[in-house]
Amino acid sequence: MVKRTLIIGAGGVGNVVAFKCAMNSDTFGEITLASRTISKCEEIAKNVKEKVGITIGVASVDADDTNEVIKLIEKTKADIVINVALPYQDLTIMDACIATKTHYLDTANYEHPDTAKFEYKEQWAKDSAFREANAMALLGSGFDPGATNVFCAYAQKHYFDEIHTIDILDCNAGDHGYPFATNFNPEINLREVSAKGRYWENGEWIETKPMEIMQVWDYPEVGKRDSYLLYHEEMESLVKHIKGLKRIRFFMTFSQSYLTHMRCLENVGMLGIKEVEHKGMKIVPIEFLKTLLPDPASLGPRTKGKTNIGIVAEGIKDGKKRKIYIYQVKDHEECYAEVLSQGVSYTTGVPAMIGAKLILDGVWSGAGVWNIEQFDPDPFMELLNTQGLPWQVKEL
Repeated sequence: MVKRTLIIGAGGVGNVVAFKCAMNSDTFGEITLASRTISKCEEIAKNVKEKVGITIGVASVDADDTNEVIKLIEKTKADIVINVALPYQDLTIMDACIATKTHYLDTANYEHPDTAKFEYKEQWAKDSAFREANAMALLGSGFDPGATNVFCAYAQKHYFDEIHTIDILDCNAGDHGYPFATNFNPEINLREVSAKGRYWENGEWIETKPMEIMQVWDYPEVGKRDSYLLYHEEMESLVKHIKGLKRIRFFMTFSQSYLTHMRCLENVGMLGIKEVEHKGMKIVPIEFLKTLLPDPASLGPRTKGKTNIGIVAEGIKDGKKRKIYIYQVKDHEECYAEVLSQGVSYTTGVPAMIGAKLILDGVWSGAGVWNIEQFDPDPFMELLNTQGLPWQVKEL
């Protein structure tokens, strides 16, 4: 029986997901790509047809409107919805999947458009509704969250009796040539980076000032980079699912040029998420800034360099201390050659496809709302190796 797949979101990540699903059409069957802007879907569909030889359907949808999403799911008869739209739209798309008894997957947890805060609470609250619908919702199947969670589960399964500390390390050493640009949605990116930091230690969350804590990490194939502590959503689920954990932190690399631009924009109010009046009109500063910055989807052909994302886990195995580093390195130009996207979109889109493939193939199953580290990590790790994201393990 032919499966049917609905992808919502036609940005850089949506482009990668469309390409990789088409490359695995034996699993994904009839594919439809939907967005508010149908011209973006048509451009991606044209490129997929030219490079992969697979025809995918396109559709227009307002993902803020649950009824519209319900109608589109019913029209396409989708077996799964891969949500790579904005995190603001997670709940409406989840509600549409509940109503239609359809599997759901996303790459980033819900964030309220008026509050610069992201957490799983409202998505986890839909667990019973998904169970009643006999459908699965797989949360956070990108790279971080996503592959990094699976790295933690893999480390727990194969390398440790107890993991005591985890550091998630995200390095993008790509150079796009612009004085300032963001590698994914500028609004989401800048809200995330300018927020207060937070990490978990000994059972409680500890808050820090933005960019207050920095360490220099030597990333394989990249080199030493300044890495800053941020709050990131995968920590919220990992503290529930990794046994023996005493501390977890998240670090991301930023150049001094990026930080200087960001601080200047923040100081003059351009990162504000509340409406201000301008010449008799109401505008949200960060939304206006988004229109001025380069579209992340346009960075692919001009980005050079590599990404390196992984985890360092420390703990106990057979009564002895152990420390390992699991990481993945990807070249931006290789990504563009394969799917016409830069590495940040690629490293998010491929794990989204893999999570959806494991659901449709019946390898991962179970009604309700799940985080990705709750499933057997081995099939996901195997597919990373065969689908373009080979990983390494080092003893430290």
